[in-house]
Amino acid sequence: TSLGDHVLEVGAGPGAATAELARRVRRVTSLEFSHEFCVRLRGKAGEAASTEAGNIVQGDASVLPFADCTFSGAIAVLVLHHLRSVEAQDQAFREIYRVLRPGGIFVALEIPDGWLSRVAHIRSTFVPVTMGGARERLGAAGFSGVSAERRRGAISLRAARPA
Repeated sequence: TSLGDHVLEVGAGPGAATAELARRVRRVTSLEFSHEFCVRLRGKAGEAASTEAGNIVQGDASVLPFADCTFSGAIAVLVLHHLRSVEAQDQAFREIYRVLRPGGIFVALEIPDGWLSRVAHIRSTFVPVTMGGARERLGAAGFSGVSAERRRGAISLRAARPA
């Protein structure tokens, strides 16, 4: 899946995927809700954090601080279930759609619902994303070509903003 030349990383967290994305894409903009994680990411990134190669922005996935049609692709790895409600997830889907260019691709990786996932998140927010629900909800946000698959114990989502 080609995410194009400027990718939005939604929910960068501690930066597990950030470095790999930066190796594969010309420009990465990483959005992170946690101030602590943003400070750490900026420290890791150093000069690159504010260059043309990409930047790190503190913000909320359901209220993206970017102009319409900014990104060629967006990726969310293990972040959607941390949003506080299904409504916040739906708002994030609409926001991601808004900031993608026509033809832009959104991919997400999520953990399935289950007792182990719930126990692992006992001290944090856990709003599971289901495969069927995600297809319908991404479609309602305007996406087309929506797919949801179970892969190696994870849910893989892919959707496109129509060209």
